[in-house]
Amino acid sequence: MTLESTRSVQPTMMIGDLEVHRLGFGAMRLTGFRPAEDRTEAIKVARRAVELGVNFIDTADSYGVGANEDLLAEALYPYTDDLLIATKVGRTRPSPSEWTPLGRPEYLRQAAELSLRRLKVERIDLLQLHRIDPTVPFQDQLGALAQLQSEGKVRHLGLSEVTVEQLEEARQVIDVVSVQNRYNLTDREHEAVLDHCAERSTAFVPWLPIANGDHASSRILTDLAAELEATPAQISLAWLLHRSPVVVPIPGTKSAEHLEENVAAARIQLTAEQLERLSAAGGR
Repeated sequence: MTLESTRSVQPTMMIGDLEVHRLGFGAMRLTGFRPAEDRTEAIKVARRAVELGVNFIDTADSYGVGANEDLLAEALYPYTDDLLIATKVGRTRPSPSEWTPLGRPEYLRQAAELSLRRLKVERIDLLQLHRIDPTVPFQDQLGALAQLQSEGKVRHLGLSEVTVEQLEEARQVIDVVSVQNRYNLTDREHEAVLDHCAERSTAFVPWLPIANGDHASSRILTDLAAELEATPAQISLAWLLHRSPVVVPIPGTKSAEHLEENVAAARIQLTAEQLERLSAAGGR
């Protein structure tokens, strides 16, 4: 099976009224805190992702202070009809080690307008609140997102790093089609949120899906990788795809080789016994 044929075996799900392949791509690493002067390789990686059948790409206005959105537009515009580029607003990054929630309604609206401009679109297909700002009433933040949607500037809305309680509160104001929380084989803090999303057919988008490669030291993962002639990262992604039909992992990389390795994980089939070993041991 060629990498290109992985497209035909990719499981899919609906995010709102948009169908996506369930193994997406996280674009943050293409620019990092600040983009490199030469963006040639980063553009090649973004284009290669789409060539391999990826049609769900995650970005944010805070990635490279907007440079990540600019890069995706440079690489992929005009977009194919089935490509969903999801972006996020509501968080700033003053330095490489600092992330600050910023949820004032006027800021969220301005940030969304700038994302529209950088992505070269008239409507953002999926806009997620990057973080809830504890200094601003949650209802006000949700109201700003709802207004953007009512004006036709946003198609669908989602949240990031939320609890079940916060998700239920948000549903009183907006239709939440996606939740992006940190989750992977060895970090299941948000298990209850995933189960909540599964019950409501809401996309659950785990960020840090392979724990920055730390899984490579897991004995179970290395054993299974040897059995299946795969890598530990691929087994981690395959486990996520098997975990629930609403899970849409977004592994990120700036390497075309790693990108192809990640996408190939979609064709790995795990048996019930292998899934039980992974789930029971938590990858240890």
